[in-house]
Amino acid sequence: MEIDKATIIYPLPIDELFERKEKFWRVKLPKDFIDFLKENNGGRTLEGAFECNGREYAIDRFLCLLQTPRENRLGMYDIDVTLTQLEDRLTDNEELIGADILPIVVLFAGDFVCLDFRKDRENPSVCVWNHEESGELEPVTYFVADTFSEFISKL
Repeated sequence: MEIDKATIIYPLPIDELFERKEKFWRVKLPKDFIDFLKENNGGRTLEGAFECNGREYAIDRFLCLLQTPRENRLGMYDIDVTLTQLEDRLTDNEELIGADILPIVVLFAGDFVCLDFRKDRENPSVCVWNHEESGELEPVTYFVADTFSEFISKL
């Protein structure tokens, strides 16, 4: 998989931003994901598709992490912005503080690839979140990979 370097969203995230987001989301982001964002924040793949649940999914772009998304013309692709728009549809826990399912990739047709922290707050699996089938407090996901690196290898 190759990222179109012209589509990377700057500024690139720094360790302090990752630490702040982990604390806010109450999760531990995988090192391979952090390293990926430090180089490819919000980038588009030159060719990115994968199979899941008997269907081929095409990647639009990876989401990004920005210090101040409102001040960036591409801030709509910030993970927090997307999480805020979808939050009640990304958990089945009404009392949740933090994040269970964290969107990281925009797919064509409205779905997202997500890090799934529901079973392990430090070692998330990767899933597709289905926007059409999900409802408030009823997320519908399909398993893709055990790790972020495994997901990347499928592209």
